[in-house]
Amino acid sequence: MTPPPESKPAALTPAQLLKDTEGRMVKAIEVVAREFSTVRTGRASAALVEGIRVEYYGTPTPLKQLAQISVPDPRLVVIQPWDPKVLPEIERAIQKSDLGLSPLNDGKVIRLSVPSLSTERREELAKLVHKLAEEGRVAVRNVRHTAKEAIEKLFKEKVIAEDDKFKNLDSLEKLTHKYQARIEEILASKESDLKTV
Repeated sequence: MTPPPESKPAALTPAQLLKDTEGRMVKAIEVVAREFSTVRTGRASAALVEGIRVEYYGTPTPLKQLAQISVPDPRLVVIQPWDPKVLPEIERAIQKSDLGLSPLNDGKVIRLSVPSLSTERREELAKLVHKLAEEGRVAVRNVRHTAKEAIEKLFKEKVIAEDDKFKNLDSLEKLTHKYQARIEEILASKESDLKTV
């Protein structure tokens, strides 16, 4: 018996293409925001440690799946694992991370004291957040480039008229500017956090 002929996937309409493009840009922004949340400011935050991977029965597991993470005051993160046997592994994972924090293990919880940042460290972190923001901008531009090629292809294949091509390219540029501006807002907010003593 011969398999049925493969049907070609239907080309996206310009509206679907723009919606898909916006979804990809939103994901790029989410990645930037998530990366920014892991950059340590002078303030304690659960996001600093949530993504740290801890060896748990041979499997690298995100810390947030192994423990309750709380921030009782602006300079302290408290990690209380649901399984106390994993405390040494959590402590080891925090020491290996690039947080630069020393965990205090009392046998029940781990406390992380978040010191104020030195001027030099603030400058290093400012450079890092600028690099992360640029990576986000590049991701958004790459999404735009792919969508632009798809719109051009639709025009060449005579699926859309020239007016529609220009209208959709204009919409694409507006989307790109919207999400580039969102990255700038996130960057400005993080820079403000870094400057707060």
